[in-house]
Amino acid sequence: MHDLTGFQRDILYVIAKLNKPHGLEIKDELQEHYDQNIRHGRLYPNLDTLVEARLIEKGKKDDRSNEYKLRNRGKRELKSRLKWELSCLPEDLVAELDDIAIKQTAE
Repeated sequence: MHDLTGFQRDILYVIAKLNKPHGLEIKDELQEHYDQNIRHGRLYPNLDTLVEARLIEKGKKDDRSNEYKLRNRGKRELKSRLKWELSCLPEDLVAELDDIAIKQTAE
């Protein structure tokens, strides 16, 4: 994966989860995950970095908001990262994660 910070990776995951979110939706999701306030001065420069790296696409949502979409390159980067992370885990933990994923899919 590119030389991304954990925060930038988390932004990619949030954009992958949401459907063309605008900045405040991304901010809200990150605040829920981190359980702390995310400042605009931290979020938007990181979004710009991801746009420049061609991992996400920035478009106009309306006159006041931009929306963000994960590009194919960003999807490939996330898949690659997940594969690597799973390869680092012991098999029993991976099996537990598989069980969780199956339960979430069924819900």
